Amino acid sequence: MKKSILLLFAMGILSLISCKQGGGWVDLFNRTDLEGWEVKGGPESNFFVEDGILVAETKMGLPNTFLATTENYSNFELEVDFKVDKGMNSGVQIRSGVYDEPATTPYLNGSLEESTRDWEAGMVHGYQVEIDPSDRAWTGGFYEEGGRGWLVPLTENEQARMAFKQGEWNHFRIVADGNNFQTWINGVQAVETTDDDASTGFIALQLHSISNENQLGLRVLWKNIRIRELD
Repeated sequence: MKKSILLLFAMGILSLISCKQGGGWVDLFNRTDLEGWEVKGGPESNFFVEDGILVAETKMGLPNTFLATTENYSNFELEVDFKVDKGMNSGVQIRSGVYDEPATTPYLNGSLEESTRDWEAGMVHGYQVEIDPSDRAWTGGFYEEGGRGWLVPLTENEQARMAFKQGEWNHFRIVADGNNFQTWINGVQAVETTDDDASTGFIALQLHSISNENQLGLRVLWKNIRIRELD
């Protein structure tokens, strides 16, 4: 009897150690409310939970805003399902932060033209895995929000560009391990690259600002957001 109790106790300890070392998946979204998340990039945003789904809905007058984890993450595998209205632009931030003071960075825009951009204090910056339902179809591409712009556009990856499904649920798998980054869209690899700009930061979901009333009320939906930290 004593041996059985000791064995169960030892197994429990090993299980806890395994979880601490990143051996298991953890849900980041509880399907009920926004516990564990906070708004970045502005005083308010328009994220809410509806029928167990996390919803981001456009609203006039909002800047680019983000729903960010209250914890930072360094090396991990992240999975998330999303559905996006056509006409939207969004993304999943990883290893991200907020500028403490104004900054200027080089910038590569969506036309792949080089320039520089100025960023205000309080703005979110960091790696972003793009959600792009436009005809360009760069969903899964690698972008730096509030920084250098396009790091890996999908100009040379037709298979990944074709993998996105408009009007349906899509699946991201994202791996950040040291300076190596990989992304998949619906099981098709979109990006494998290296970069040394950030080693840790929050994870966030983007609600993009809008410029005209035709974009009012567009939504991005999220579910099954989970993370597995790597050793």
